Amino acid sequence: MAQLSRTSLRKRLEAVALAALATLAACASFTAAAQQGPIKVGMALDISGPFAGPGADARDGFNLAIKQLAGKLGGQPVEFVQTDMAGSPDQAKQLVDRFVQREKIDLFTGPIASNVALAVAPTLFAAKVPYLSNNAGPSQLAGAQCNAYFFGTAYQNDQYHEAAGQFAADRGFGRMVLIAPNYPAGKDGLTGFKRKFKGTVVDEVYTKVGQIDYATELAQLRAAKPEAVYFFLPGAMGINFIKQFVGAGLSKDIMLVTSGFSADEDIIGAVGEPMLGLFNTSHWAHDLDNAANKAFVAAFRKEYGGRYPSIYAAQAFDVISAMDAAVKAVGGKVADREALAKALAKAQFPSVRGSFRYANNHYPVQNFYLRTIGKNAEGRVTNKTIKTVLENYGDAFSAQCPLK
Repeated sequence: MAQLSRTSLRKRLEAVALAALATLAACASFTAAAQQGPIKVGMALDISGPFAGPGADARDGFNLAIKQLAGKLGGQPVEFVQTDMAGSPDQAKQLVDRFVQREKIDLFTGPIASNVALAVAPTLFAAKVPYLSNNAGPSQLAGAQCNAYFFGTAYQNDQYHEAAGQFAADRGFGRMVLIAPNYPAGKDGLTGFKRKFKGTVVDEVYTKVGQIDYATELAQLRAAKPEAVYFFLPGAMGINFIKQFVGAGLSKDIMLVTSGFSADEDIIGAVGEPMLGLFNTSHWAHDLDNAANKAFVAAFRKEYGGRYPSIYAAQAFDVISAMDAAVKAVGGKVADREALAKALAKAQFPSVRGSFRYANNHYPVQNFYLRTIGKNAEGRVTNKTIKTVLENYGDAFSAQCPLK
């Protein structure tokens, strides 16, 4: 064999080295991809406990959106880690610690209650995991304690009830009693109502979370003789309160006013005709006239036996749509948490609410509507939207938030 010249040998060695480097790079790229795996979304649900009714509807909204996206976000494979946390702050905290430390989640959503949201938020913020709240909107995370990784996708608690306070003021009620559960959302809710109501609050009653017997409260109402009662009692709490209120004959002299949480399809289905004529306010309704909402309602009714979706289902559906748009915007690179949070803040997804954007504190600026419960053309007892109560409405805390 002819002896290689020094130049030929050097060239051959360089070629071998380049080939080895290319192989190593390919292996590293493959290993990184293998380690990255699917995007992981932690979902702490309420399938049992005091918020099981709203939690079940939220689960259905999540699952419909996931099905429509073929189990992907932004075209990327996803693992949705769903676990029931029963409305318990302590249990939820343990689950979220596991989600972050063991499951290495990239995004989070799920809890219905504000006290649970406040319990799990610090862990998520420390890990820079974007938290899209599909329902809870505590005031504590709206002002000075706002966070770049928190998105109150649904509403801010006070804001939601301010719409009902505005309706009560417009209606000219003079004397009212206010009732809500004794937890952060209940206190935020009545604070929001009072911010807009111009009359006299005769009494402010806080009940136990999960309470189903309202004999004591009904006796208080009978004695106080207000013109109207504003109540915020979601899930089974609202179902039992309305039944007992009507059963006690109080509806003859006292008008009930509420928000959508206590007068939506989950409550109507359980109470029925005693709810006819009840006024309520909401940021969403199944009869809103926009393309995204019409498609969502039709798909939901087809998927779930003809029943109308509730607020909880609509909000959950929007959360998955928001995640999908943000993941697509960052090209699936969810490890860049800062870029992912910025993409989420742009809120460039087709919301079932129509017009939707975030204020600087990552709470929505949106419309609120007045609805009344009646019978539709099918003879079904359901909500009908009457008018807009608050238009492009933000919350009372955004000016205190340092986020830009």
